[in-house]
Amino acid sequence: MKILIADSMHPSLFGMLEAQKWDYDYHPEYKREDIRLALPAYDGLMIRSKTFLDREMLGNAANLRFIARAGAGLDLIDLAVAKELNIEVFHAGTGNRDAVAEHALGMLLALFNNILRADRQVRNGIWDREGNRGVELMGKTVGLIGYGNNGSATARRLSGFGCKVLAYDKYRDNYGDAFATESSIGEIQREADVLSLHIPLTDITRYLVNEEFIDGFAKPFYLLNLSRGEVVKLKAITEALESGKIKGACLDVLENEKIGKLTPEQQEVFDYLRASDRVVLTPHIGGWTHESYVRINEVLVEQIRNWL
Repeated sequence: MKILIADSMHPSLFGMLEAQKWDYDYHPEYKREDIRLALPAYDGLMIRSKTFLDREMLGNAANLRFIARAGAGLDLIDLAVAKELNIEVFHAGTGNRDAVAEHALGMLLALFNNILRADRQVRNGIWDREGNRGVELMGKTVGLIGYGNNGSATARRLSGFGCKVLAYDKYRDNYGDAFATESSIGEIQREADVLSLHIPLTDITRYLVNEEFIDGFAKPFYLLNLSRGEVVKLKAITEALESGKIKGACLDVLENEKIGKLTPEQQEVFDYLRASDRVVLTPHIGGWTHESYVRINEVLVEQIRNWL
């Protein structure tokens, strides 16, 4: 078997592939057209987020048997085309779930306790205890939309903080467990103090969180998005922060993550977010740890081996 690795990967991957006696070519420098032209010679493709794998990319890859995506999301793969062409698709959803969950809690605790603002102030000689009085996570009701790998890992950690966790998952039944209660979106909107999103980007979830969705909440809430940027309409978030409907936001993802190439409207929204002390921003690094970098490789290799 011959595999094309078309993205930067942790070097631990190479030893794992060699142990299975699988041949590979490592070309992280390849661009979209390079990948397209090379694919017919390979049985497998390992990739992260370099390009969208659509019919143009996969149509002539006559020998391609599988795609292994080094991450959790599959929104950069046309799954219908892959299925039509009998190409198996693997992803490493379990590889970075713990890192995502820890990142979510870190962002939320930083927001609740004004850690980023307080740090800046102390560095500038300002010692303001009362102005940085925090909020406790203990006793809060947290709603999770999406209860797969990342959602369930996040619930496990939230339960340790004494939170009541409500979870909604459109694609699962009977998924309530010791860490979360199976709920509807309506129940989450009635009860949640915090909303955390753990869902893929699809036609159904695109801009799920918009003005109407936010208005459906019974009380002001905090928002976490560590899923995909386009699940949330950021203009609606800034308006809700302004009105008080949203009390604060932790955003690891944005609608447009090429922040040097924003439209005028996107720039206006981004300027509001980055100026607000009620917003914590990180550059899509939920799940981006040294440990998960290796674990993702282990998960993918094990999935491919079991499939073969």
